Amino acid sequence: MISLTDSAITHLKSLIAEKNASTGTGLRLRVEKGGCAGMQYVMGLDQSAPEDNVITQDDVKIIIDHESLSFLRGSQIDYVDSLADSGFKLTNPNATRSCGCGTSFEPLTD
Repeated sequence: MISLTDSAITHLKSLIAEKNASTGTGLRLRVEKGGCAGMQYVMGLDQSAPEDNVITQDDVKIIIDHESLSFLRGSQIDYVDSLADSGFKLTNPNATRSCGCGTSFEPLTD
């Protein structure tokens, strides 16, 4: 399960409304090779496809492809807005380490 903080829910609802996104639009979250730690998070507004995993919390959708799901189980998405940085941030229990900017990570190995 992936969860959202209240701050992330509020910001995502605002972002979807601001973009006049169509009904069913959610935050697509995927993991791909790259970044300074080996794997990187990629996020953007999107519609789900039949093969996607869709998690709904307080009427907000998180859309995750099957390949990314194992890297993200148990993660929490927050939205941080500070002088130094703002944006969606992930707390990922499947990462052995993260880069300083928080956009890439090294996954746990079995």
